[in-house]
Amino acid sequence: PVYFSRQPQTSLPEALLQERDKRAKWHGIPELLQKLHESSHPNSDLSHTHSVLKELSSLLSMEAMSFVTEDRKSAQESTFPNTYTFDLFGGVDLLVEILMRPTLTMQKKKPQMNDDLVKDCLSVLYNCCICTEGVTKSLAARDDFVLFLFTLMTNKKTFLQTATLIEDILGVKKVRLEGIPNLSGLVQSFDQQQLANFCRILSVTISEPDVRNDDKHTLLAKNAQQKRNASPSRAEVNQVTLLNIPGFIERLCKLATRKVSEATGASNFLQELEDWYTWLDNALVLDALMQMATEEAEHSSTESSDESSMATSPLRHRLPQSMKIVHEIMYKVEVLYVLCVLLMGRQRNQVHKMLAEFRLIPGLNNLFDKLIWRKYTSSDHVVHGQNENCDCSPEISFKIQFLRLLQSFSDHHENKYLLLNSQELNELSAISLKANIPEVEALVNTDRSLVCDGKKGLLTRLLAVMKREPPDSSFRFWQARAVESFLRGATSYADQMFLLKRGLLEHILFCIIDSGCKSRDVLQSYFDLLGELMKFNIDAFKRFNKYVSTDDKFQTFMTQINSSLVDSNMLVRCIVLSLDRFESQTEDVKVVEVLSECCLLSYMARVENRLSFLFRLVNVINVQTLTQENVSCLNTSLVVLMLARRRGKLPFYLNTLREKEYAEKYPGCLLNNFHNLLRFWQRHYLNKDKDSTCLENSSCIPFDYWKETVSVLLVSDRTSLCAIASYIDEPFMDLDRDLLED
Repeated sequence: PVYFSRQPQTSLPEALLQERDKRAKWHGIPELLQKLHESSHPNSDLSHTHSVLKELSSLLSMEAMSFVTEDRKSAQESTFPNTYTFDLFGGVDLLVEILMRPTLTMQKKKPQMNDDLVKDCLSVLYNCCICTEGVTKSLAARDDFVLFLFTLMTNKKTFLQTATLIEDILGVKKVRLEGIPNLSGLVQSFDQQQLANFCRILSVTISEPDVRNDDKHTLLAKNAQQKRNASPSRAEVNQVTLLNIPGFIERLCKLATRKVSEATGASNFLQELEDWYTWLDNALVLDALMQMATEEAEHSSTESSDESSMATSPLRHRLPQSMKIVHEIMYKVEVLYVLCVLLMGRQRNQVHKMLAEFRLIPGLNNLFDKLIWRKYTSSDHVVHGQNENCDCSPEISFKIQFLRLLQSFSDHHENKYLLLNSQELNELSAISLKANIPEVEALVNTDRSLVCDGKKGLLTRLLAVMKREPPDSSFRFWQARAVESFLRGATSYADQMFLLKRGLLEHILFCIIDSGCKSRDVLQSYFDLLGELMKFNIDAFKRFNKYVSTDDKFQTFMTQINSSLVDSNMLVRCIVLSLDRFESQTEDVKVVEVLSECCLLSYMARVENRLSFLFRLVNVINVQTLTQENVSCLNTSLVVLMLARRRGKLPFYLNTLREKEYAEKYPGCLLNNFHNLLRFWQRHYLNKDKDSTCLENSSCIPFDYWKETVSVLLVSDRTSLCAIASYIDEPFMDLDRDLLED
């Protein structure tokens, strides 16, 4: 095949070209390209080629620098005439041809490309990608070139430039990792620093598109998409390919947990300054480095008044250490991200086993105070909520990534007990023994040689940090999520008591009632955590009542709950379920005492309050707007009705909803909406891939009872007192019938 189709358009007479060049402000680029083309024929002296390329590079690199420093304005806003001209006259294709020629030639003796020439070719191509629209796409379309780039990664000298260009190309096109020649050998040849950089590239190939805004897509759209894509996605196939590389996960665990002092020596770690700069995402990171150095210098100037000695001493010695730390942190962000994606994928159990075996959790525990949550990080930095595409400093990204990893690690998995140390595991056993309940199986099966060492386990360290976090820091969101995932799954009394003893309940209530926190994200994560912490736990309700000791506090608490039921409905569900269980335990003196005293339980015991919640829960959603985020409102409303059905009160509840509709002057609307929601529920949850154990575990109601209740409510027989249909008057039946008949 002819690899170089667009020969430089420079067959014009030289004088004419120069004249045209002046008028069009081409800065001599077409002429230089002609020279580059002529000097780069097979067997020619490539040193001349290199000097021409350097000249071209200097014309283009200023544009790339301005692009990077101007906060990466979109290519449409800024114009980059030199890069445009370079591409227009076939420069991009010519560089691809120069790079790939050694692989295409039939000669026995392959021409040797000089490393510096390869580096400059790659840098110019990267400049073109970021400054001229369409270049990345056209490079991505050439499979031969993309695979060729991976082979270049074996060369340490050109690794950084290659990695940067590949990362850009993969942003446009997902590559099948199994198609890369000898991927396993390539990865095994990387040193730790290259492996960390390679993780940046991998993160693009193993992530599902748009995975971060998953909660916002409607379930209707997601279900339709699942039907279309029954086979595993490219990202999933790539995850399997990675897991099959011998020693890959083990090396990532080592990278994630190595201490900074073990990081590559200070002398070679900065290499050349430009390498360091191209590796940085943008100037913000450099600013962060400089700021750290300055703060450290100021800190030492208070100890030494002699200005001149300060200028020569602390900064020079300390900056490399700061840089070393930030450098290490940036690596770890990439590594943790890759581990996190793998933990959330289909191979979850295999990954879990490996992470436990290679002691990832104890390793991170040992890094916690020195690196992950260092005292002097700028926690007052306003962190953007769940949007991780923001230009946060490496330290902030690292913390968030770490918390996400903990969340994925402990979510509904028995390995979660690895977050504790041996002493803490003994404490859990003692709690169970004292309460005369059997120990949780997962706790008994935990391999003690793989748990955290040191005075505190990772979960306990996290709690300590959480209590010190400023009220409006959005680290609180991720911290609460991580602790909540430890409690998720079947409710464990011992786990709850372990956290209650450490003052978690009072901390959460302080945040909801007293801290003045306004962030909906943070509040939602605290409501969810509170629900998991209190569910079925009489001691927790007793503690709640002690903290919420005045009417004012209780009113503030209820106002926070009522201000957004989508955010607080899991907590409402927990209170309803707990109340139901406590009411059946009236032989227990302690339960009776708390039932009579606790303001929260008394509030929920009043039928009109439960009905008010039910009415609003059904009203806040409809089939078109259901998402992963708000479908819990539907499940909470079902919990209220299942408990009513158990007590023979279902007709009373349905009739009250009907009366409420009439009082609000929209007969039929609410119940028709609920009818549609339940039909959707059947299609969604009775689908064979759907995991129903979550609903069962979180409610302690068998899934069969869920299914049965929904069927009873959907019966079409209008004489049945438990069927929604019998509470909708004939004229208002099936107001929205067509909505679901797709």
